Amino acid sequence: MSESLKAVKGMNDILPPESARWEWFEATVRRVMQGYAYQNIRTPLVEPTPLFVRGLGEVTDIVEKEMYSFEDKLNGDQLTLRPEGTAGVVRAVNEHSFLYDGAKRLFYIGAMFRHERPQKGRYRQFHQVGVEALGFPGPDIDAEVILMARTLWRELGLTDVRLEINSLGQPAERQAHRAALIAYFEAHADQLDEDAKRRLYSNPLRILDTKNPAMQALVEGAPKLLAHLGEASLAHLEGVKAALDAVGQPYTINPRLVRGMDYYNLTVFEWVTDRLGAQGTVCAGGRYDGLIEQIGGKSAPAVGWGMGIERVLALLEDGGVAVPPVVPDVYAVVPDAVAAPQVIAALEALRALGVRVQMHAGGKEGQGSFKSQFKKADASGARHALVFGADELAQGMVAVKPLRDAGAEQVLRPLADLSAWGPDLRQAGAEA
Repeated sequence: MSESLKAVKGMNDILPPESARWEWFEATVRRVMQGYAYQNIRTPLVEPTPLFVRGLGEVTDIVEKEMYSFEDKLNGDQLTLRPEGTAGVVRAVNEHSFLYDGAKRLFYIGAMFRHERPQKGRYRQFHQVGVEALGFPGPDIDAEVILMARTLWRELGLTDVRLEINSLGQPAERQAHRAALIAYFEAHADQLDEDAKRRLYSNPLRILDTKNPAMQALVEGAPKLLAHLGEASLAHLEGVKAALDAVGQPYTINPRLVRGMDYYNLTVFEWVTDRLGAQGTVCAGGRYDGLIEQIGGKSAPAVGWGMGIERVLALLEDGGVAVPPVVPDVYAVVPDAVAAPQVIAALEALRALGVRVQMHAGGKEGQGSFKSQFKKADASGARHALVFGADELAQGMVAVKPLRDAGAEQVLRPLADLSAWGPDLRQAGAEA
């Protein structure tokens, strides 16, 4: 016997009933997005490698260490499995001139890929929800996307997440800060680890995001970007803060908050938790006004965020948030295989009326006993069993037996008039 094949390390199967949690989460996301008038966009899993090199920056962990990149065997193109969603959305918007008639609010749900050490909440194939508001320059839209995440937390029943915000200013302000950082870290070169030394002249801002405990005191003493911000950048930050204050949303100004991609400016933010260990960021984003032009489009402002689905689901599970079960409305008990064609026709008619039906299917040994079928009916979570016995079918009837109400009686219903009573089965299990 040949060796059994297994999934790639860090790329996980999602099986029932766990998949039901994902469906519930995604349905909740779509409902929230509709409430803010955001429309769905879907982009390819595979993009040209230069898109991410140009968009994310060559000296980033994603480009240097984590991307799944390969050469197309047919034409030699350099391709990459998408490691994040924003660059692909911007590429699509540019390619299709999607902003020609005005600003757009977009969202996506999909798989991303990064080659890193798998751990709880972080996998090599992971899934993100992302929002991108393109063409809006003001701080009001920054606040909107931040508060959209808050609305999602509430809809999911998720607590114990807090908001941190910062401003990265504009390129000239960042250049001034960059020069100050280089001078500071040069004066403390003996305290830098290898990653910091490598980034010192290429991307010193990323040194501030180090996870090395030995460098935390050094980073705390580094020059702060907020001290280099001009009047317009500070006013933008104040506009975001005013909007958050107006709705009573608490936040912390974190001057060390930076982003792993080079395209961010002005507002950056993170929703964080202490319940996922080192992987505490649940949702992160900010403004990226220069990316559209950087990727080859006409300059336009933009802001958005990305959220790791696995991390959110882990938080929900850790917090004991119950996910509504997905169960059938009825379970069809079929004691005689000879009756299967007639039963199937009736069940298809019920499904057309919106009733969720699970049919008992016979095996090699036949349909199985009434007892075994009712046991499976009860385990299915259905509110009713439909019993297609020979006597009932001979009368053109079906027995409807309540499974969740001990005091209710079994009744007979006519198969010829399904539309009159069938929809009542659908409503019976409203909480299901």
